[in-house]
Amino acid sequence: MLLGVGPDGPVAGRRVVVTGRGVAACCGIGLDAFWAGLLRPAPEGPRVVPGFDPTEWFGPKDVRRVDRFTQFSVATASMALAEAGDLDVDPDRAGVIFATGVGGFETLQNQVRTFYEKGARRVSPFLVPMMMPNAGAATISMRIGWRGPCEAIVTACAAGTHAVAAAARLVASGRCDVAIGGGAEAAMTEVGIAAFANMTALSSTGASRPFDARRDGFVISEGAGALVLEELDHARRRGARILGEVLGAGSSADAHHITAPAPGGNGAATCMEMALADAELQPGDIRCINAHGTSTPLNDLAEAQAIAKVFGTPGPPVTSTKGVTGHALGGAGAVEAVATLLSFEHRQIPPTDGYEQPDPDIALDVVHGGPRSWEPGPALSNSFGFGGHNGCLVLGPAPA
Repeated sequence: MLLGVGPDGPVAGRRVVVTGRGVAACCGIGLDAFWAGLLRPAPEGPRVVPGFDPTEWFGPKDVRRVDRFTQFSVATASMALAEAGDLDVDPDRAGVIFATGVGGFETLQNQVRTFYEKGARRVSPFLVPMMMPNAGAATISMRIGWRGPCEAIVTACAAGTHAVAAAARLVASGRCDVAIGGGAEAAMTEVGIAAFANMTALSSTGASRPFDARRDGFVISEGAGALVLEELDHARRRGARILGEVLGAGSSADAHHITAPAPGGNGAATCMEMALADAELQPGDIRCINAHGTSTPLNDLAEAQAIAKVFGTPGPPVTSTKGVTGHALGGAGAVEAVATLLSFEHRQIPPTDGYEQPDPDIALDVVHGGPRSWEPGPALSNSFGFGGHNGCLVLGPAPA
């Protein structure tokens, strides 16, 4: 794994493997429920995380002092740590990089309402620590006592992918032996939904149809994903079960528009090429792409054009799990990284729910109608966000 290019070319780093996963999504909480949900039709109604009980991770007093996005952050990080087992890590060599797109939106909306209805003196003194985007990362590190780098990434819908990549870099560079990378979002408030609706980003039909000719916008959701990332030898010495490997990552900017993708997907194509170079792979080595695939007309077309530029047509099999999960904004990339790792384990590529009518302008091999069996190999997971932020991860099965 390279995860960085110096002035004289690629700089090799330590190998980074995944030893723990956690996920909370509208189709299920925990690995088994989440995977089963990806193979079923999309849930009906708002894409909230059903049955989520934060008191499993917070006491009755603490739970009122953390926003829902932080609750998701801690819950999924705790799941990932439980799967990883006894890490036996120096806390000064363990870090947390956790992302969000907007942070504590629910808390902010509620406290603004309190301000106007009840006055300034009734605004919660916990407003700032509840709404700040770094609250998820900070709370995780305080819970487990890790004193290495603790940072939050806020790059819109690319944030979760960027966070996993940044956490992997901490390990690859030798700064940390273990790091948690992930992202969380809980922005389904009245104001948040109205804002996305008024910018015509949301589906008017309430259906997520990635790459389908009828797609008309994304379906907003909430959720989170987290990975425990570990240096390969460190994981082997403690006898850890290795679940996959981070082979490389890319990051670029469109430098084009605050919400629209660059024409032809040029920035996305550059990011995919960077990720491949970082992993020292060729386009033909990629066996599957977990697409960003939001179900918006412009973004899906631009991503399809970018994939065609890098991989040709039809290219490797492509899926978008957002057909089921909806779009969890800053949490999406981390949720989709978990989905990709589960596809290695189950030897199946989950289908793109909602894809029924091919778009004549999109020449991709979209997995649909049911899961597709495959021989796991290097997979690309894409995330692209408002502001022109592009993030790509190359994940591989567990090394022999």
